Amino acid sequence: MKNNLTSLNEDNLIANVILLLENGRSAVVTQTNSIMTLTYFEIGKYIVEFEQQGKNRAEYSKKILKNLSEKLTQKFGKGFSVDNLERMRRVYKKLQNSATVLRNSDKVLSWSHYLLLSRIDNELERNFYEIEAHQQRWSVRELERQFNSSLYERLVLSKNKENILALSKEGQIIEKPEDLIKEPYILEFLGLEEKSEFAETELESAIIAKIEKFMMELGKGFLFESRQKRITFDEDHYYIDLVLYNRILKCFVLIDLKIGKLKHQDLGQMQMYVNYYDRFVKMEDENPTIGIVLCKDKSNALVEITLPKDNNQIFAAKYLLYLPDKEELKRQIENM
Repeated sequence: MKNNLTSLNEDNLIANVILLLENGRSAVVTQTNSIMTLTYFEIGKYIVEFEQQGKNRAEYSKKILKNLSEKLTQKFGKGFSVDNLERMRRVYKKLQNSATVLRNSDKVLSWSHYLLLSRIDNELERNFYEIEAHQQRWSVRELERQFNSSLYERLVLSKNKENILALSKEGQIIEKPEDLIKEPYILEFLGLEEKSEFAETELESAIIAKIEKFMMELGKGFLFESRQKRITFDEDHYYIDLVLYNRILKCFVLIDLKIGKLKHQDLGQMQMYVNYYDRFVKMEDENPTIGIVLCKDKSNALVEITLPKDNNQIFAAKYLLYLPDKEELKRQIENM
């Protein structure tokens, strides 16, 4: 959209914004979300560019927004308060290099998504959440939940340094088993108290009751198959807590739940489950089975000495029943 601002004339600013809104509203019937989001983004652009012209323009900002708000409210009604215009300006300033705004109009999120994204100061982190929100079709509530659960920081801490930058350019890429793993998994949505006593069956039942949210926490490409899956050999029965399938990696994913500290026997048991699935369940065109032991606590040294050096099928990861300390995770990233 061409910018016709050629002077510091405030009437030009008002006229341009009015024209912008009239053009936007004419297409609102068929493209409500995208058109209005792009329109608000353009309003923010006009305001920022107007303020940047000439010296001492910033000191007149409040007066300009007040006058603009009054004119727009008279013509279009509610929705153009000074606070809302300031939000439009903030969104443009933060997301003017956005991966989805303007350049890819078919990928535009809702305005509420961009308002939330504009509150994220770290550009790499902000780009990551923008890409993931589009790719995963997150609602605003889910985007907020993923941000509050520090998904970006958890993925950064789970990756090699050379792979971190890719998060802000492409989002989470799933190419190999370890790409599925986060540290820790956040299960605050289960509503279980951290200090209360509960059995593994209660943890499993809480997950099943919130299976959709649990699948979103696991990440991309997961499909649920069964709980307490029975496998039998030598007339003995064994039960796998959760069996899932990842359509991106084209493999089964087995999950065992542990409410206490991880033991080497837990890893051995998961190895048995994985071996069984690889030999008797998976088809020839499917990839090797992945096993994940979710535990409340673990020793990295124990995991390392128990599993083979070339292991890429068995993983142990901690879970938390509360939202993590985002600042603490950021400090961990700085010390990587």
